[in-house]
Amino acid sequence: MRHGRTESTPFWDVGGVRVHRIDETPLPPPTGPWLLPGATPDLVAEEEWLRPAYAGGDGLLRLDSHGFALVAGGRRILVDTGIGNGKTRANPAWNGLRTGYLERLTAAGFPPDSVDLVVLTHLHTDHVGWNTLERSGAWEPTFPNARYVVSRAERDFWRGYEMDAARRQMFRDSVDPVEEAGLLDPVDVPAEGAEAAPGVRLLPTPGHTPGHVAVRLDGGGGTALITGDCVHHPVQLARPDLTSCVDTDPEQARAVRGALLDSLAGTGTLLLGTHFPPPTAGRVVRHGGGYRLEPVPPGR
Repeated sequence: MRHGRTESTPFWDVGGVRVHRIDETPLPPPTGPWLLPGATPDLVAEEEWLRPAYAGGDGLLRLDSHGFALVAGGRRILVDTGIGNGKTRANPAWNGLRTGYLERLTAAGFPPDSVDLVVLTHLHTDHVGWNTLERSGAWEPTFPNARYVVSRAERDFWRGYEMDAARRQMFRDSVDPVEEAGLLDPVDVPAEGAEAAPGVRLLPTPGHTPGHVAVRLDGGGGTALITGDCVHHPVQLARPDLTSCVDTDPEQARAVRGALLDSLAGTGTLLLGTHFPPPTAGRVVRHGGGYRLEPVPPGR
C-alpha cells in the first residue's frame, strides 16, 4: 500500500533510506538548566558554533521533542514516541499536552495502522508517550499492528525498580497497555548490537538508563545514528563529560558518549539527535579538545 506524505515533512536521505523527523513540540527554556545543569551560560558561550540554532544569546540551550520515521527492509518503522497527548505528568510542560504529532506522522506517510515496528531507545516518559491513545476511557496501543521493541535489559531494570508515583503512572498509561496487548518485544542487545530490521541495528549505549540503545541505520552507502538520550544536546559534543540530571549511571553515560563520539568523528555518519532542535542532524567532526556538529539541513 502506498502512503502519501506532505512536502513540509523534514527528512534526510541515508543511502536511499528516507528518515523523516516527526515534530512534537519544542521544550521550554528551563529544560536545559534542569536537564544538563553543568551546561552553564558561560560554558555554552565558549562554544560559538552552538549559536543560534542550538543555544540562544542568553546561553540557554534549545531542545526539542520529536521522533523519526523511516522505511527499511520493507518495514515501516518509528523510533521513539515522544511525550504523548492527554497524559497526566509531574512535569507541567508535559502534563495534558495537546499537539498535532499524530497528524504530522500520518501526513509524512505513516498512519498508525501502517507502522510495523516501534523502536524504544529507553523507557522514559518523553520517549514512550505516543505508545498509547485513550479510547473509551482506556489506554490502548496507538500502533496496533506493530512490534514495540525495547532492550531486555531496559525492561528488566524497570520491572525490578521501586518507582515513584509519577513513573508508575507513566508505565500504567504508556507501557503496560502495550505489554498487556502482547505487543512489547524485549530483545537481547549484545555488545555488537542486535538487528531490529534489515539495515536497522540497536547499539547498546547504557548509562542514561541501564538498557538504553542508540539506533544505527545502514542504507546503500550511507549510515546514520539516532541518539536517543545518550547525547541530549550538541553541547555534549563539545563537552562529552556533561551528564544529565536523570542519568542512572553518570560515569557510564560519560564514558559511553565519549567512545561513541570518537567512533563517529570524521566518518561521515549522520547523527540524528532525538532532542536536537532544528536542523537536528549533522556530522561529528573534531574540534579543539572535543567535537562539534557540522549541521546537515533536512530536505522537504
